[in-house]
Amino acid sequence: MRQPPRSPGSRGSPDAPDPGPPLISRRVEPDDAGARIDTLLSGWLDEPRNAVQRRLAAGEVLLDGRPPAKSARLRAGQEVVVLAPAAEPPAPPPPPVPVRYDDAHLLVVAKPAGMVVHAGAGTRAPTLVDALRAMEVPLAAGPDPHRPGIVHRLDRGTSGLLVVAKTEAARAGLVALLSRHEVDRRYWVLVEGVPAEPRATVDAPIARSPVRRTAFAVMAGGRRAVTSYDLIEDLRIAAVLETRLQTGRTHQVRVHLSAIGHPVAGDSVYGASSALADRLGLTRPALHARHLGFRHPVTGVTVSVEEPVPAELLAARDLLRREASA
Repeated sequence: MRQPPRSPGSRGSPDAPDPGPPLISRRVEPDDAGARIDTLLSGWLDEPRNAVQRRLAAGEVLLDGRPPAKSARLRAGQEVVVLAPAAEPPAPPPPPVPVRYDDAHLLVVAKPAGMVVHAGAGTRAPTLVDALRAMEVPLAAGPDPHRPGIVHRLDRGTSGLLVVAKTEAARAGLVALLSRHEVDRRYWVLVEGVPAEPRATVDAPIARSPVRRTAFAVMAGGRRAVTSYDLIEDLRIAAVLETRLQTGRTHQVRVHLSAIGHPVAGDSVYGASSALADRLGLTRPALHARHLGFRHPVTGVTVSVEEPVPAELLAARDLLRREASA
């Protein structure tokens, strides 16, 4: 069949992506004359009418070679063509991520806040793995094709240091170090309120929340999780802590600090005040992976890396400092 003519402003315009091949090409039968095109296509495609209307709005439907209105009434003999959705243009590669340590087996990178580490359910934005691939970093395959080289993670909103495996020997060795709790991971964190104890350890199991499936909670029967903290600075209504992970559960620092009544500032998922976040200019949890240390699993050298606290988190702390000293 010949390709339907392209009208100005349709998806066939020079600036629009090329449409996919026809899904349907059919003539309107006399019995269907007078029907609205969205109603007729809903039956032909076995789709809800609002889905058909989205196709019409996207230029995926042509009536006698031209995009029709969704309320167009049909005449016998007219040609209706439904095109497959246009192929999405490839996303531009994400910007390179800063590399803080690099050798033949592994590297340590500074993940920016807002970047997801690897693809997963609902993840469409470029990931850290995408960035590393664009940088032509070799990544150990590992057991999961969606997370090559990844042996531990940081939440989307958390900035800071992450170690990535280039070789299988490094991947297996790093996994073993993490399982033996032999990786020193320290976080700078700004919390609401000031803990009564200047130094403490939270040993409380974590499981997926039964109320909100994208969140986690301290729950009996969950996986053991251990976080220790030291009070670094008392800001009267808030505090700067340094936390250390002995285990690596999802959202662990955020869940544990919220459970003891001191949620991470800016972390609305775990009970932080949105009003305080707005006043401090926080658009993400004030949590930063500032230190990473371990014995190299292949070469045996000591790797110790520090990453400065981002300016927006220091600005929030400095505002609280000024208020506390006023």
